[in-house]
Amino acid sequence: MTENMEIDSGDRIELVRRHSLTALVRDEIERHIVDGKLAPGAKLNEAEWATRLQVSRGPVREAFRALEQAGLVRNEKNRGVFVRTVTLAEADEIYAVRAVLEEAACRMLAARIDAPQLAALRTHVDAMRGALDAADHGAYARSNVAFHDAIVASAGNGKLYETYRRLVGELNLFRRAALSVRGDAMEQSLAEHRAILSALAARDADGAARQMLAHVEGGRRRAHEAVEPGATNASGDEDDGLSAVLA
Repeated sequence: MTENMEIDSGDRIELVRRHSLTALVRDEIERHIVDGKLAPGAKLNEAEWATRLQVSRGPVREAFRALEQAGLVRNEKNRGVFVRTVTLAEADEIYAVRAVLEEAACRMLAARIDAPQLAALRTHVDAMRGALDAADHGAYARSNVAFHDAIVASAGNGKLYETYRRLVGELNLFRRAALSVRGDAMEQSLAEHRAILSALAARDADGAARQMLAHVEGGRRRAHEAVEPGATNASGDEDDGLSAVLA
């Protein structure tokens, strides 16, 4: 009996260790995708990632499967695993669903927001302001994503948050592949975030929902402006296909 219990305990420990390792590998690969280090269409090599992260190929293989379920990569039979490409039409669909989810999250949060949650949102907006002043598009993108994530996470609905996280992961593929910083787009984006924050601070559910819908639509519109034929940036040059996350 004792021997069997020891074996079972060892199996459980190995399962937890393997699961944790897979999660770490998944997070690292996802970070490379979101940061644009792995472009849409890029092939992921199992052996190379195992060597890079100094793990066996098993956790990498499981991480690939998790990323496929999250909509970030695709597995093509006899070809391998590739970073997904999200089209403008797919992005429009994601923006539409995202608008519904974030509108609902704003309404939920406005009714329950507390001082620490409000302070956290203000910190993200301040970080966006600092990134804008420093012209650090990457830092702006990270603070932007953190702001939205904090709103949905704090709304108190786990299923809503779970659905939102998958959508945002897919949308980041499109953002990194297609959006570009144009003229005063970052200033407009920051103003929209401040309006959302002000409505939440006032516990104005209708106002927060309205501001969020306007913001998401603004992001969708900026996406179209960036990728439609002949779109140019503030200097008059054609867009280079790189991006900061502006919505």
